[in-house]
Amino acid sequence: MISPGKKLKTNFKLKVVQDGAQKEVTFSELLTRRSIVSVYMKNNTGSCDKQNDSLAAHAGELTKAGFNLVAISRDTCGSHLKYATKKKISYTLASDPDDLFAKAADSVVEKSMYGKTYFGPARAAFILDKDGTVLAVAEKVDTADHAAQIRAMIAGLK
Repeated sequence: MISPGKKLKTNFKLKVVQDGAQKEVTFSELLTRRSIVSVYMKNNTGSCDKQNDSLAAHAGELTKAGFNLVAISRDTCGSHLKYATKKKISYTLASDPDDLFAKAADSVVEKSMYGKTYFGPARAAFILDKDGTVLAVAEKVDTADHAAQIRAMIAGLK
């Protein structure tokens, strides 16, 4: 996992849902100011819903504190559009089926489900500076109160 102080490669392209519209962007275009990037597994699943519900409830507060908020999963933009409407999500949802962000953040991990192992993105959160420098990392997301976890990370920044 990438550590604070390291610079993330930001020249990869992702499809995103922003303000109810789909578009393709270079990841660096999302970093117009300090940004919180929260990685989750899949829309409409228990823990991921809790993670996003916590972020959605506090998105305005995080924006006012000077941060962009981006949540990334392997879901399609079509799925993200429906999910954003259902969950009243105002922040950016990024579709990353090829785990480009996880590869850039060195956060692809081995997982196991139903006795089979596979590789996928770690459920983690990152605070990035505008240039892609990692300011803080939560290697394990507290799905029940993710916003409080993010606020604690922000409080620890210099």
